[in-house]
Amino acid sequence: MEVSDELRSLEVTGIYRLAGSRAAFLDPVRLLSESYRRFCLVPSAYYSRSFGPSNQGGDAQGERMAPSPDRKKRKRKRQPRPRELNAVEQIAEARHQEARALLISAHKSLLEAKDLLEFLPGMIKGDECMQDVQTSSENNFFELGSSWRAPLCEMTLCFHKPLGQGEEGSCRIQRRSTPLFNKIITVKENDEAEGEFQSRLYILPKGSCFLMTDFKHVRDLIPDNYNNGYNLIVIDPPWENGCVRQKEAYPTLPNRYLLYLPVQELADPAGALLVLWITNREKLRRFVEDELLPSWGVKDPTEFYWLKVKSDGSLIGDLDLFHHRPYECLLLGYINVVSSFL
Repeated sequence: MEVSDELRSLEVTGIYRLAGSRAAFLDPVRLLSESYRRFCLVPSAYYSRSFGPSNQGGDAQGERMAPSPDRKKRKRKRQPRPRELNAVEQIAEARHQEARALLISAHKSLLEAKDLLEFLPGMIKGDECMQDVQTSSENNFFELGSSWRAPLCEMTLCFHKPLGQGEEGSCRIQRRSTPLFNKIITVKENDEAEGEFQSRLYILPKGSCFLMTDFKHVRDLIPDNYNNGYNLIVIDPPWENGCVRQKEAYPTLPNRYLLYLPVQELADPAGALLVLWITNREKLRRFVEDELLPSWGVKDPTEFYWLKVKSDGSLIGDLDLFHHRPYECLLLGYINVVSSFL
């Protein structure tokens, strides 16, 4: 089969532009691997189970679905009648209907990209660049950062320094330790670093920095020089969510706390792009649009959608299922940019 230009682009850049729609398919593994020189992501370890291979074996599936002869028949439960939507839910449904045509068009274009659909199952497996993948449980940095042990935690940074001419070997390893919490950790070298903490390795991209802290220390991210602000700010808040709270999946943050994020002080005075992940909850959308974005000085927000699909191209759920939409939204807007230049 002849490889299309779009598929070649996906293999190189991680982006496949879908014909006939305003959508693109993104491969995060390839996009993120571009940030590393000595490492690459393992596709099979990265992708979630919802993107795993679909079960299409007819016989095996039939065996699983065949009822046991000893199993007692259960009475079929009556489906509850659909209730009328309240005023807020009606607004949410209207918002969904506005996006529906775009989402259907994007999904149709994906299903028509036959070369991409044939490529997807192999993309998930990929070439295993790393010989062993750690499968033990991850460190819970939230619990560690909230405990009395936080000031005692240190990460050892390992840098590969090239040797001079005439010296044996290709490089030497330089190590230094730094507090893990409440301190900005920076990789200034032109190569990725390896961070060692509690017998686990963490790969830090070249030129990157991070601050592991709580909400009280977020102002430490504000640059000392006003003119050295960030030109891209991505925020993925742990929004208040009843389902998450019930399952105790992760700690959430009261929405109004985000009003105190110093976004304008973090942004470059010459202009910055802000990217904000949000849920489909209408009450949250109204808070974000009416209060949060104006308080951050965000202008002209534009909405993007992440449509979630399986490896065979099908959606992970019913597009019109009210409380479990198979897509997420992110808002993009400008800070410190005059509207006439947009």
